[in-house]
Amino acid sequence: MDARKLKILSAVVDEYIVTGEPVGSKAIVKHINASSATIRNEMAELEKQGYLEQPHTSAGRIPTYKGYRLYVDTLMKTNPLSDEEKSLIDSMFPTGELSEDIIVQSASTALAELTKCATVVASETPKFSVISKVEVIPTGKRMYVLLLITSSGAIKNKVCRLQFDLTNEQLDFFSNFIRENVEGLAVEELSDELLERLQTALGTYMMTLSPLFAEICKMSQEFTQKRVSLSGATNLLSCRDFDQNEIIRFINDKSEITKLVEETFSGLHVMFSSEDEGFVINNSSFISSQYRRKGKPAGTLGLIGPMRLDYAKFIPYLEYFTNKITDLLEEEED
Repeated sequence: MDARKLKILSAVVDEYIVTGEPVGSKAIVKHINASSATIRNEMAELEKQGYLEQPHTSAGRIPTYKGYRLYVDTLMKTNPLSDEEKSLIDSMFPTGELSEDIIVQSASTALAELTKCATVVASETPKFSVISKVEVIPTGKRMYVLLLITSSGAIKNKVCRLQFDLTNEQLDFFSNFIRENVEGLAVEELSDELLERLQTALGTYMMTLSPLFAEICKMSQEFTQKRVSLSGATNLLSCRDFDQNEIIRFINDKSEITKLVEETFSGLHVMFSSEDEGFVINNSSFISSQYRRKGKPAGTLGLIGPMRLDYAKFIPYLEYFTNKITDLLEEEED
């Protein structure tokens, strides 16, 4: 791979990203100081090496995923965001005191709108997060609100309806039981076996209090699961690069979205469908970047689109969004 081949490959990728049509030597002449015949020969060599392919006889060539990988990792020059673009992104976030969910969801929606792609957001449960408080609050006849708070500041609440009213004695026993056996435990410690043992330990109160305890167990275990949401899914349906049946299946199957996020690495990561047999959408790519809270990974924001994404433009967008989320979460902490 000499310098000329690299320049030609980069030019083919740039042209194909813009047009979506196979690229011929005439389109590359304006980028490279060489004749059309020389460029055709070099493109034929790039095809033999697996970086380009020719979809039709006598047609131009398009990048393979191997070509995209070399382009993204080595050849691409990203376009820094202008002050106007940064101001536009900043204006797409709501103002005032915001929860983490609102901040992250606003970013996901705004990124989908700017890029006309789909976006995925997945929140992480901080490692060594401890259940710091559990409360049971009577709110009406046979109605109780369960409140769980972790040391990382995560909060869950749920309304639970019982078949009977609990006495003050039962509520006091339950509060003490939870304080002694659940509060102070790391979220990762709440295995099914431990929860089953604790339920048995309720003893004579098991029949009356087990419904509340079961709900607390479910809420506790939700802290260990990634919360994954998808924005801008309809953008994928309008993209001619995709099989619409694959897109519909992807949108309707949340496990596919979760799997996609779990396979990404820390920092900025670019994944192509051709590199992963389990990738549900053919001819697609996924770019992800982490946002942080208190200096630790707090979640992932990802962008799903066709393989011919404008990576040089969209990667700086994604990085700016995740940095913005991180800054806003730090402000929220302060």
